[in-house]
Amino acid sequence: MSAETQVQDRTDVQGFLAEHAEKELLRLAVVGSVDDGKSTLIGRLLYECNGLFEDQVAAVKRASAGGEIDFSLFTDGLRAEREQGITIDVAYRYFSTKRRKVIVADTPGHLQYTRNMATGASTADAAVILVDARLGILPQTRRHAYIASLLGIPYLAVAINKMDLMDFDRAVFERLSTEFEAFARTLGFEQVRFFPISARTGDNITQPSARTPWHDGETLLGWLETLPHERRQEDAAFRFPVQYVLRPDLDYRGFAGQIVSGKVRLGDEVVVYPSRRRTHIASIDTFDGRLEEASAPASVTLRLTDEVDISRGDLIAHAEQPPRVLQDMEAMLVWFGEERLDTSRRYLVKHTSKYVPAHIEQVLWRKELEDLSEQPTPTLGLNDIAKVRLVCKRPVVCDPYRDNRRTGAFIVVDPLTNDTVAAGMILGGAGGQGEGEARSLVSAGERRARLGQSGAVLLLTGTPEVRDAALRLERALFDQGRHTATVRGDAENALALAEAGLLAILYTPVPQARLVLRDQLRGAGVPWLELEPSEDVDTQVKRVLDAQEKTP
Repeated sequence: MSAETQVQDRTDVQGFLAEHAEKELLRLAVVGSVDDGKSTLIGRLLYECNGLFEDQVAAVKRASAGGEIDFSLFTDGLRAEREQGITIDVAYRYFSTKRRKVIVADTPGHLQYTRNMATGASTADAAVILVDARLGILPQTRRHAYIASLLGIPYLAVAINKMDLMDFDRAVFERLSTEFEAFARTLGFEQVRFFPISARTGDNITQPSARTPWHDGETLLGWLETLPHERRQEDAAFRFPVQYVLRPDLDYRGFAGQIVSGKVRLGDEVVVYPSRRRTHIASIDTFDGRLEEASAPASVTLRLTDEVDISRGDLIAHAEQPPRVLQDMEAMLVWFGEERLDTSRRYLVKHTSKYVPAHIEQVLWRKELEDLSEQPTPTLGLNDIAKVRLVCKRPVVCDPYRDNRRTGAFIVVDPLTNDTVAAGMILGGAGGQGEGEARSLVSAGERRARLGQSGAVLLLTGTPEVRDAALRLERALFDQGRHTATVRGDAENALALAEAGLLAILYTPVPQARLVLRDQLRGAGVPWLELEPSEDVDTQVKRVLDAQEKTP
């Protein structure tokens, strides 16, 4: 091969890659009840759009029973899936057309794997829900459609599958379309489109079928190509949850994470939550160098013009587009746990990069999917969908899910088993809770005037003798006329005492607990001060009193 030919080939490849990079991206979820043909449909799309390697096609041809290709085998990769002929895990596949790139999630249809379906659909821009023409609209079909609407998916294609087994009867298609349309009318989809298809034979998937002359001729793939561009998060308000604090040396302090929505530029004024400290963007760093501007979903490191106390779980936002800061909130919940919800228990809420202790105070209603009615219930079981009131122990910096899918979503974790037991979408503050709504009729200023001090947490950690040091400090502060108490290892109790106006001395002899306690205190919105147990008590008291003088 000549040098000229090699240069030409390289140019052609670079041109192809550049053209491919400019294609629009669509994230698609394929959902529906068990055995409705989801995996077969995706396999057909991959096969006809040249989204498979030759060795994959050869392997599936060998594994297929009979002469026809079993298209479901292109996505059902787990041994258990192939043995049972079902989908268990979420399988992500990729194909492209002349106009756009498509990432498609093949989600399971079985009732016990609804949690996997919700996971696969949570990032989708559009969904295809399959209906078996022989069986009609099933309860799991309704459940998946409702979950898709909860997740904010705007575009839904209803593929009436296995029409070849019904001789492509127009009456069957119209009856099922009418039934589903009546159910979906109140779900809030921007567009619902119906297709008579056969995933096994390929009718109306990539090419119009001669066996449905009564259909308008549009194919499923054609519909996917005409959808509006993926929902752009860079046009939303800037949100940057901090995942990690980078401190390689004394001269560098950066905050690493992913921009989940919006754009940020050098010099922008930002606010750090929950501390509400204002500062400016000094640098936007990446592996490839510094940027003047970055937008979602880029992963970057931000440096600020001021020294601000920031840790994992804090959120950086533009000053003119603030998020909401809530502790009591209403949310929609999809319950995944095998055990029923216990409203007397404490759970962990994972929101962005932060864990917050919380309890589900009340189930307001459970959605009955047969008629979309709202049924009263004291608890929730597997796959129930409900509206709940959630009370967090510390403020959560968030947005309503309808405004921002990333900062409006959370999961609920059982702290005893570490199982994910629910996924939730924030609706807003409970009972109309606003940004600055008071949680007590007694203000911090009134407590300060009555007690002569500001409530705060004093942290002592790390030595076996820390208990004695805490008791000496309590005595010394009490002799100074301060109202104080000691708490061993429980940040929540210490914070409650501090909110009541006391100086709560939080101590633990376990060195490893220091970082955990720091993290709990940072996000609580209560003044706190870390003291060294090795300091003499007079020095500790002086530091506490100096801090009290500076507290507004």
